[in-house]
Amino acid sequence: MRDTFEVLKNISSQKLRLNLPAYKRFLFKKIKNSNDKIVGIYGSRGVGKTTLMLQVLKELNFKASETIYISCDHPLFSKISLFEFASYFYKFGGKCIIVDEIHEAKDFEQELKSIYDFLDIKIIFSGSSAVKITNASFTRRYAMFKLPILSLREFCEISLGISLDSFLLEDILKNHENIAQGILTQLKKKKILKLYSDYLKFGAYPFYFAAKDSYIQKITDNINTILHSDVALLHNVSASNIQMLKKLIYAISISKPLELSIESLSAAIGVSKVTLYNYIGYLHKAELLRHIVFEGKRFKAFRMPDKLYISNTNLLMSLTLNSDIGTIRETFFASQLFSYSLFYVKSGDFLVNEKYIVEIGEKNKGFSQIKNIENSFVVCDDIEIGFANKIPLWIFGFLY
Repeated sequence: MRDTFEVLKNISSQKLRLNLPAYKRFLFKKIKNSNDKIVGIYGSRGVGKTTLMLQVLKELNFKASETIYISCDHPLFSKISLFEFASYFYKFGGKCIIVDEIHEAKDFEQELKSIYDFLDIKIIFSGSSAVKITNASFTRRYAMFKLPILSLREFCEISLGISLDSFLLEDILKNHENIAQGILTQLKKKKILKLYSDYLKFGAYPFYFAAKDSYIQKITDNINTILHSDVALLHNVSASNIQMLKKLIYAISISKPLELSIESLSAAIGVSKVTLYNYIGYLHKAELLRHIVFEGKRFKAFRMPDKLYISNTNLLMSLTLNSDIGTIRETFFASQLFSYSLFYVKSGDFLVNEKYIVEIGEKNKGFSQIKNIENSFVVCDDIEIGFANKIPLWIFGFLY
């Protein structure tokens, strides 16, 4: 173990000497100030989980000798267990371990439980969104945080070097005119609709700011890594079936959300409906797709098709050059409301948190489709400020 530890400590030292971005994402303070013994950050690849953990570590009150960064995809972790490593480090005064790619560690749930039960050491770990947590006590024992793609607000902050507030959904629905006016005042001469348009193409992932010229290629690489590493590893999907997942993603990217039925998709991909539903579930968990069902299905009263979206507009636009504008609008809205429940409805586009009906459209969109429906709103593209129950689409990018 000593030789292994020295190798990993050297890797950690190199990692901790890297220059980190000055910008800290919205979860930074929550994770830094968490008193929980074990803190988990999960999210899709490329959203900045590793950077966030290293930023937190640099501001925690530990000596260099008391901390270490490890990544469970390192070949050495095929020979040792996570608990075995943590025990060895703890014996020599270790107080905090940053664990990257925890889903690559064998039996990671049991290993974390043993660390929690037997070692007085802090663990901050990251894992893929595709991770399937089977231990019912997992989220009760540990503080778990979802790190999504950059919001439009965060993209504006990084691009312009300014600080902007986020708002609760209810505040936006009730007070969007004042909120929008305040944001526009802070932006000064910068146009929010231009920033929003840029965000749709290249605002979702922090790595855009480090590699603008190769951004689309990095997104493609990201998709392949998610499929070949996360989905294949966690769901035991063979290499040949990964190709079917790619076909599925592409078929959805070039179609409107309700254009393809499960029957036509299963025929196009060449798999049974049961297998297709499994594949959709894997891709939804891995945050490559957003799977939204009809609200009546909550009560099993209706047989209706499902709405399938690529999970964010950057992914969508990297897959096809001719995305439907209506699909882009709905994809943006759904991606920014990652923490809210969404269903689709017959009158309107979305039912949000089982309370609010939202119809999304262009700037002249009227209320005819949701007329006389309580708690209903028209959300419009290409407007800076709304009025009453007509709200600009871009403002939903300020929820986090």
